[in-house]
Amino acid sequence: MEIGSLPPLAAIRVFDAAARTGNFTLAASELGMSQASVSYQIKILEERVGGALFDRKPRGVELSPTGRVFAQRVGEALRIISDAYAEAQGATQGTLAISSGSTFATNYLGQRLGRFQVSHPQLSVRIEVSDIPTDFRVSGIDLAIRVGKGDWKGLIAHHLMPVEFTPMLSPKLAASAGILTKPKDLLKLPILASGYPWWGQWFQAAGVEHSQSTAKSASQFGPQIMEANAAIAGEGVAMLTPAFFSDALARGDLIQPFPLVCAEKDAAYWLVYPDSHRNAKKVTAFKSWLLKQIAED
Repeated sequence: MEIGSLPPLAAIRVFDAAARTGNFTLAASELGMSQASVSYQIKILEERVGGALFDRKPRGVELSPTGRVFAQRVGEALRIISDAYAEAQGATQGTLAISSGSTFATNYLGQRLGRFQVSHPQLSVRIEVSDIPTDFRVSGIDLAIRVGKGDWKGLIAHHLMPVEFTPMLSPKLAASAGILTKPKDLLKLPILASGYPWWGQWFQAAGVEHSQSTAKSASQFGPQIMEANAAIAGEGVAMLTPAFFSDALARGDLIQPFPLVCAEKDAAYWLVYPDSHRNAKKVTAFKSWLLKQIAED
């Protein structure tokens, strides 16, 4: 593309802000300019494009079909320019921002991240713990850990590990039930979050009929770490992912009474980041380290 065929870059910046906020007034506030200036820049861009980028409504504006397509491509282009500019300044070696669900962040990354910091002392790592998928367009996050099929539009995804699960409990609780010789023996004990689908899947794979009514009193927990803590305290049997509790198993805080481990069929853990981040040095450094770490584990 020749430089002469580019639209006014000032208008592009205004359009991106207006598209993200869905409001000319908010865009003006973000950019430190007047609403009239925002409207003028949008008008210039629409004249160059030859069509409306926004549909004007009584209470605001909405992207037109042309505007929606244009906004996606403009956003991608601006992120690439932003990454290139930051790298030229050396800013990409400053802070690495990672978004991760609570269990993976606490029971996997948190226990190993020091190794990455030792080998990359120039980087300051920030982890945002959230079970809600991050919006890379506005969050400032460089990469994220997600659970799913790995088919998120606009994102590069690297498979990390399957979503596996198996029962675990404290040695003291296991001793209270006598010898656990077969999976059905677990039903003698309190089952934590017994209504969670993993229990039904695991017992089915083990050839055991199971329902909430046959299990002893159950509690519903959120992140796995909460169930694990309850299990360590002897409150019941938890269904957990072995990769996240290898240290607790090694210390003897938890035991895995049976070798049967099940896995989700349509979900796994993935490292993801926007295509525009693929050449950022800090992203490639973390990707290489994490994939190697998981392979070694």
